[in-house]
Amino acid sequence: MEPINGDKLRGHLEAMLLSTLERGGAHGLEILHRLEEAGCGLLRLKEGSLYPALYRLEAADEVKAVWETETHGRKGARRRIYTLTAKGQRKLDAGRVEWRQFVKVLGGILGASA
Repeated sequence: MEPINGDKLRGHLEAMLLSTLERGGAHGLEILHRLEEAGCGLLRLKEGSLYPALYRLEAADEVKAVWETETHGRKGARRRIYTLTAKGQRKLDAGRVEWRQFVKVLGGILGASA
């Protein structure tokens, strides 16, 4: 199967990020890792897409970001840890309902069962 990237992800990225954060808080690279793992290695997302989406979600109060207070023994700068807010959880729940409806409609059109 071909890797999933770019245009195929457009419109779904924010819901995927919210879903990833439902598992618990994470910094940007950890979020990328979670998405790649959940996508069985077929999901190709660049940092250049990730961070603007996280900033949009933060501005909408759907995620909260805080700077680490410690580096926990690793070298390098502190990282921003993103967590899902109650508003973000509501958006994710609504997005899942919308996604199921979308898949059902497309499945009917394309002749695939959903």
